[in-house]
Amino acid sequence: MNEKRLGSRTVALAHPPSVLAFSNIGGKFEGQGPLADCFDRLETSSFFGEKTWEKAESAMQQAVLRQALDKARLKPEDLDYVLAGDLLNQCIGSSFGLRDFGIPFYGLYGACSTMGESLSLAAMLIDGGFARRCAAMTSSHYCTAERQYRMPVPYGNQRTPTAQWTATAAGCTILDREGPGPYVTHVTCGRIVDKGIPDANNMGAAMAPAAYDTLSAFFRDTGTGPRDFDLIVTGDLGELGHAIVRDFFARDGVDMGPNFHDCGLLLYDRQRQDMHAGASGCGCSASVLNGYLLSGMRAGRWKRLLFAPTGALLSPISACQGESIPGICHAVCLAAER
Repeated sequence: MNEKRLGSRTVALAHPPSVLAFSNIGGKFEGQGPLADCFDRLETSSFFGEKTWEKAESAMQQAVLRQALDKARLKPEDLDYVLAGDLLNQCIGSSFGLRDFGIPFYGLYGACSTMGESLSLAAMLIDGGFARRCAAMTSSHYCTAERQYRMPVPYGNQRTPTAQWTATAAGCTILDREGPGPYVTHVTCGRIVDKGIPDANNMGAAMAPAAYDTLSAFFRDTGTGPRDFDLIVTGDLGELGHAIVRDFFARDGVDMGPNFHDCGLLLYDRQRQDMHAGASGCGCSASVLNGYLLSGMRAGRWKRLLFAPTGALLSPISACQGESIPGICHAVCLAAER
């Protein structure tokens, strides 16, 4: 296995798994944003036909997996594993949503970096010969996140300028040992990075150091730089966090260039939709990847893409106890060819 490792944190996959199919779902505000045409399904109701918002999030996970399976012309039993997570306590959005599928299940928690975590682990399972096909997926829901982490939605609390809007969305990628691509060629596992930022309404600043740490490790381990990629996309740093990462690299003498973007800045029209610093939530990077980004790669718009979603590893209890917010970022390199 050692010959697959590059440097201290990056793995170069010997037989890069293929993206076989991908799917995403969004809610009302995602349908009003600039990427609306990149969604497989959009719902105007936050309940998705259910009685509670938590059940609605589980329904999103069920639907996005079914959509991806239908695209791949597969049945649930054709998957060796499903790797999924969400923002709810004990990941109930995923476990309750997937309990009737009968697929071997790994429940994950990487906060908003979970799409990168699930994709990384699924790719390594396949490359290691432990699976042929895996589904990597995650979701978030504005109303469930607000109820758990901040104020009840009916309270109507005022948001700070640094606050981000949790996406009501889900995304699923099915990876296969063979297929049309794009292919997962490298993964870099993130480290927990904590610079002492305690403000839960400024998660972009809390996550930015982790994004800088992981991207730096990827560039160092692979001997590459920003110019080697058609697109580098962080997860949901928003306006402030994205600017901080660019500034960190500038201090190192590295120009991230015009192809450095963030899913949190792509999902919404921040001015027209009043989304303050941008989007956040597991479903932000998951839906952007499994719509706009992978569709663009399939269409030949980008040949080499570095996807690096970020997560803020806080909980309501840690926030109330005055803890700072640790961040994490997992990077996944996708290429049009092996």
